[in-house]
Amino acid sequence: TGFDSDNSSGDFSEANHKVAEMLDLDPHQSNRTGKHNGETEIQENGIKRHRTSLPAPMFSRSDFSVWSILKKCIGLELSKITMPIVFNEPLSFLQRITEYMEHIYLINKACSHADPLERMQAVAAFAVSAVASQWERTGKPFNPLLGETYELTREDLGFRFISEQVSHHPPISAFYSEGLNKDFIFHGSIYPKLKFWGKSIEAEPRGTITLELLKHNEAYTWTNPTCCVHNVIIGKLWLEQYGMVEIVNHSTGDKCVLNFKPCGLFGKELHRVEGYIQDKNRKKLCVIYGKWTECLWCTDPTTYETYKKNEKRGGEQKKLKPSEDLIKSENDEADDMPEVQDTVQFIPGSKLLWRINSRPPNSSQMYNFTSFAVSLNELEKGMEAILAPTDCRLRPDIRNMENGNMDVASKEKERLEEKQRAARKERAKDEVEWHTRWFNQGTNPYTGTSDWLYSGGYFDRNFSDCPDIY
Repeated sequence: TGFDSDNSSGDFSEANHKVAEMLDLDPHQSNRTGKHNGETEIQENGIKRHRTSLPAPMFSRSDFSVWSILKKCIGLELSKITMPIVFNEPLSFLQRITEYMEHIYLINKACSHADPLERMQAVAAFAVSAVASQWERTGKPFNPLLGETYELTREDLGFRFISEQVSHHPPISAFYSEGLNKDFIFHGSIYPKLKFWGKSIEAEPRGTITLELLKHNEAYTWTNPTCCVHNVIIGKLWLEQYGMVEIVNHSTGDKCVLNFKPCGLFGKELHRVEGYIQDKNRKKLCVIYGKWTECLWCTDPTTYETYKKNEKRGGEQKKLKPSEDLIKSENDEADDMPEVQDTVQFIPGSKLLWRINSRPPNSSQMYNFTSFAVSLNELEKGMEAILAPTDCRLRPDIRNMENGNMDVASKEKERLEEKQRAARKERAKDEVEWHTRWFNQGTNPYTGTSDWLYSGGYFDRNFSDCPDIY
């Protein structure tokens, strides 16, 4: 989530900020395409090869203090504070939402299972994996402009995705994704509520996330946990997720309750996730445990309770080694998963549900992006001719930041915000209401709560009435 607003006074102009010295990228990790604007290579199997590096490394944030900005804004609404661009990452929040799809194989697994319990396990793993890409991502994405869109079609992964910024005050982002094989629909709207606690910034998620498995005629809904960035005044920034996440299968009545545990006084519970799946009669069917930054396991409740009792008595605990983990796991994708050293206490007999993807070797110089995130702003040759004019890839401030042109990016960001303010004033003067293009406000059919629903038609590519926002 971001802080920038078209109501910002502009008192904190970034144009004159000194940008720290650039880091050096490993020359062996350069963009495979050889060009940042995306002449994407085609592999022998016909699948497009996406870029593996950004055009320029990130700038150091060590010379800047978030507190130097926030201390001037005590008492102001946090969403109306303009932050220096150096604290951003070169992605829009709409692109950040698309990172939910990084572990889409878990949706495919859910679709393939005949057992509803195994489907819920896969969906629970998908819900946890959706926040995993935020690990060590302390840069804030750009706030989408009103009417901004983002589309992504990945034939190799079997989905297409469209999102739109449907409201600016409050900021609401709506998204819709579907399987290319017509096997699932994934949609929702996100309205984060920001709170500044002095030493930390907390983003409380609002809005419902819905996954429909069409083959099984099932629908699952949930909301994300709360995200908190610590040490915004002094020290190293770090991030945690906490809160209860309840995933409901509206067809069977099954429910998965996940507790993203807060760090605690001594950090013992940092990043831990524990929960269970129960049927409509509240009978526990399995226990889920792990860390949202590493992996997720499941086991039967009896085994879990026995292990916990032995743990309290000082019984020997076992950490599963990565190699042992890959051999013993019943997970179909185990052979394709990277060997990441787990710190999760392994309970013998557990089944691996999900493991985080390893990041590129130069990830720390690319805003700690995953390989999937690195590809999101890639502008391939010929793409401008077919994209909606409101697509994030065409935003000049994000594009210039990605290319390392920080001064230009800062000026473009200010220009776009001023253009948005002027457009809003013009609409108010003429008493013209803003109309969304691809989503409409309605009611979620499963929860009965307010939601933004996809109107359809985006991929017909009639963009004649799209607003001019850039």
